[in-house]
Amino acid sequence: MTTHQTSATAPADPYAASAPYGSPTPSAVPARESSPLSLASLVVGLVSVAAGFTLVVPIVGLVLGVMGRRREPAGRTLSTVGIVANAVMLVGSALVLLAGLAFAVPFGVAGLLGHWS
Repeated sequence: MTTHQTSATAPADPYAASAPYGSPTPSAVPARESSPLSLASLVVGLVSVAAGFTLVVPIVGLVLGVMGRRREPAGRTLSTVGIVANAVMLVGSALVLLAGLAFAVPFGVAGLLGHWS
C-alpha cells in the first residue's frame, strides 16, 4: 500500500493574472524615516576614532548627534552611538593635548630662560 502525502499549502499558480503594467507593486518592507543628522553623527564619530581627527571633528559630531537626537526620534540609537564615539574621541584628544602641554611647556620655559644652555 502506498500513501499519498498532500501538502497543506498549494503552490502558487504561475499562470494567475498579475497586476497590470504601471500599477504600483506593494513593498514587503515599509518605508522608514530617514535620519540624516543621526547617521552623520555616527559616521563622523567612527571616522574620527579611526582616523584620529582631533578636537574640531568630534565637536561637529557631538553637535550633529545632539541635533539628531532631538529632531529624529527614529534615529535615536544612531545618534547615541555617534555622541558616545565623538565624546570618547574628544576626551581622548583633550587628554593627549594636556599631557603634551604639561610635558612640553616646562622644557620650553626652561629653554627660554637659558637653563639648558
